[in-house]
This record gives sequence, structure tokens and C-alpha cells, in this order.
Amino acid sequence: MAAVALVIFGAPAAYAFAVLHGPGNGILTIAKGTLPLALFGAAGYGRRLGWLNAPARILQAAAPLVFGAALTAWGLHAIWLTAGIGVASLIALLALRRTT
Repeated sequence: MAAVALVIFGAPAAYAFAVLHGPGNGILTIAKGTLPLALFGAAGYGRRLGWLNAPARILQAAAPLVFGAALTAWGLHAIWLTAGIGVASLIALLALRRTT
């Protein structure tokens, strides 16, 4: 969505993205630490937080290697891999929203 807004609205969209992304990311950081504490309590908090964050950290660590291999194998067509993962993530998020 950010790329589409950048193409349609130009540089002002980049400024809006930067201004809105910062506070949103800050709130997300606070929620990631406090929500598990509020839901599950203090007992085993560190271990539980580790288990909750481990999949994201592993995938973030592997992403540059995987994308580098995709670029080597497919060239610029590897961007479709990124687009496909983004669309799959959006579909998963929408499906999650409907079930809760």
C-alpha cells in the first residue's frame, strides 16, 4: 500500500508514511512486551515472550539469505516472491480477523 501511495501522491506520501510509521511501531513495541504479561501473568514471562517472538526473529534472520538466493536464481523476478508473501500475509491477517 505504501508503494502505491508513493506512486500516486509522490513525496508527500513518503513524509506521511514516516510520520505515521514511527508512532505505530512504538505502540507495537510496547504492546509486544505488555500484552503477554497482561494475558498470562508474570510467571514464566521471559520464556513465554521468547517462544512468542522466536518465529519472527528466525524468519527475520533468514529473510536476507532467502531473498539473496531468490535474486541470484530469478533476477528481478524475485520481486514476485516478495509480493506473493505480502499477499499471503494479508490473506492470513484478514482470515484471522474474521475468526476473532
